[in-house]
Amino acid sequence: MRRTTCARLVLSTLLVTGSLALGVSPAGARSEPPTPSPAQVNALDAAVQRQLGDDSAGTYVDKSGRLIVTVTSDAAAERVRAAGATPERVRRGAARLDAAMDALEARAKITGTSWGVDPRTNQIAVQADRSVSARDLARLRRVADSLDGAVRVSRVPGTFRREVAGGDAIYGGGSRCSAAFNVAKGSTRYFVTAGHCTNLSANWAAASGGAAIGVREGTSFPTNDYGLVRYTNGSSPAGNVNLYNGSYQEISSAADAVVGQSLRKSGSTTKVTSGTVTAVNVTVNYGDGPVYGMVRTTACSAGGDSGGAHFAGTVALGIHSGSSGCTGTNGSAIHQPVREALAAYGVSVY
Repeated sequence: MRRTTCARLVLSTLLVTGSLALGVSPAGARSEPPTPSPAQVNALDAAVQRQLGDDSAGTYVDKSGRLIVTVTSDAAAERVRAAGATPERVRRGAARLDAAMDALEARAKITGTSWGVDPRTNQIAVQADRSVSARDLARLRRVADSLDGAVRVSRVPGTFRREVAGGDAIYGGGSRCSAAFNVAKGSTRYFVTAGHCTNLSANWAAASGGAAIGVREGTSFPTNDYGLVRYTNGSSPAGNVNLYNGSYQEISSAADAVVGQSLRKSGSTTKVTSGTVTAVNVTVNYGDGPVYGMVRTTACSAGGDSGGAHFAGTVALGIHSGSSGCTGTNGSAIHQPVREALAAYGVSVY
């Protein structure tokens, strides 16, 4: 079942760790807040969304690095300023965007399509891959046209697919995937990866044909795309991400991605690629079932990257799910928000 924009905001509220001091502006003050550092963006985003709920239609990071919060009332705008972010008045609130996605779900659920919230344009951004027929594309456009400008439709050149392949990295069921983040519950160590990977096998190895290093503890696909594997080889691996240049990125926290935010993807096929977040609360209609509440980015990826890490500095953001391909450096990598997986299994990054 599709998660609404409201559900995503509530999830952010439930999973916020730590606290952010929210100042109060003097009466009548209208000065712009200072630009937060990249490390502050995710915490500020969570705090603002906790305050606003349905009074916001989404957030994004502008070119200067400021957090922009879309609002539909003057009162909400004042609360945004008090929190240290920049408000932007928009025409459509969260309820209208959710209604548009409900209409797409009911009337245009076509394999090879994807849609999600783009707060920069206050619209639902729909993509149709090359497998979508002219007849189905016409149906999709008719539904979009009936929604009073809330939906825009574009073609993408590739085909939306889960990105499992044969080869290196983590192996199970005759397929290759990638591990995302090492996580823990007490003294027990696990890693999270894509659910469409853990659906394939209970046992996972670090080399093709090698001894198992872990056993599946949980899996969820379709609807979600996450899985949990418990280390069984007695190891206690570091909580970092392979940068494939001889170094590693330490991971110390997890957060939900923000539109406009820069990130990197680490996977066993395309190694480390970079991109930005372009949409959240994304529905992807894969051939073997839909997934909901995903995040769309411009990072490149390919077969075998499934389950890999999407991250920004020391912050874990997502588990790689799939894409519609990559042209040059222009990609379409989609990730499962990692905080949902952490909450589902009661584990934490470290």
